[in-house]
Amino acid sequence: MSNYQVSEQSFSQHVKMDEWQQMACEIKSIDDNAVVQALAKSKADQRLSLNDFKALISPAAAPYLEHMAAESQRLTQQRFGKTIQLFVPLYLSNMCSNICTYCGFSMENKIRRTTLNLKQIRQEAQAIRAKGFEHILIVTGESERKVGIEYFESALAVLKEYFSHIAMEVQPLKEQEYRRLHELGVESILVYQETYHREKYAKYHLKGKKSDFDYRLQAPERVGRAGINKVGLGCLLGLEDWRTDAFYVAKQLRFLEKQFWSMKFSLAFPRLRPCEGGGDINSPMNERELVQLICAYRIFNQQVELSLSTRESAVFRNNMVALGITTMSAESKTQPGGYANDDKSLEQFSIDDTRSVDVVAQMITDKGYQVVWKDWQQGLITA
Repeated sequence: MSNYQVSEQSFSQHVKMDEWQQMACEIKSIDDNAVVQALAKSKADQRLSLNDFKALISPAAAPYLEHMAAESQRLTQQRFGKTIQLFVPLYLSNMCSNICTYCGFSMENKIRRTTLNLKQIRQEAQAIRAKGFEHILIVTGESERKVGIEYFESALAVLKEYFSHIAMEVQPLKEQEYRRLHELGVESILVYQETYHREKYAKYHLKGKKSDFDYRLQAPERVGRAGINKVGLGCLLGLEDWRTDAFYVAKQLRFLEKQFWSMKFSLAFPRLRPCEGGGDINSPMNERELVQLICAYRIFNQQVELSLSTRESAVFRNNMVALGITTMSAESKTQPGGYANDDKSLEQFSIDDTRSVDVVAQMITDKGYQVVWKDWQQGLITA
């Protein structure tokens, strides 16, 4: 039971305990006709419905993957051109007060804990900036006592000296705290629900504030009310049926677009990776299915930014440059202090694509795409 008051206007009201299995069955029972109709609507530049999205992620859509990929490519180039923006995650702390069965930072895991001080943060910033990055994503474990709003204020004061765009993926915060981050120059907040299955969510989140399903689910709404420019959504692929979770991500995206029409949105596709204390992958997702999901999101929403991390292999990421992805991380480290001092014992999870940022950037260029290092539009707005 949540300790957080759920507003009648909140998306929480649209994620019901007894609805999950019904939705999973609906998606699996979709036939070819629904897929053909969804693709025809897209090619006619018509807005797709949530039912259309269900068709595109259904098993029935698998034989149409080549058609979906071509349409995804067309729509992405129409909206974003042939560009890929590069960013890098910056882990500031692996301290965490939650017990989550799938996470290397889980409180019960016997790993060495550390939180970067301001000197170490500056060293990380200098090492990252030397690689050419203008966009960073601040990541921490979820520990309000060690890495709360006061710590973020101090860290941001340093990081703003080096980077033009700062996003954050930290514990869900209160609306007034998001307002403070906005005042300090944070442009984007990423809050992944992990799974939208209410009952199973409790089995993965055993202790800590993250166990409050509704408080986490409503975080993007608090971000929107706080005036932050962009929010990132996603689920952890591998926890539960990926098709059903993906549907709820799309449903939440559409809900938020209606509530906060001036905001920008991004989606990510984190698949479970090996980590300290990590549990089994309950719902495996292969690469062909991941391509289907990425293309389905692009056909469903031409405006949303789609991000692919170094969790995926180099070959897979190479092939996805032209099929809908607009943002990629490169040369990522998933441990605090990883850029100035690469201590893998502090990793949250292991990555797959270990190439240097120069190699990734050259790959993008060789495919005829332009590497974007800086959000020029935002720079003009702030100037």
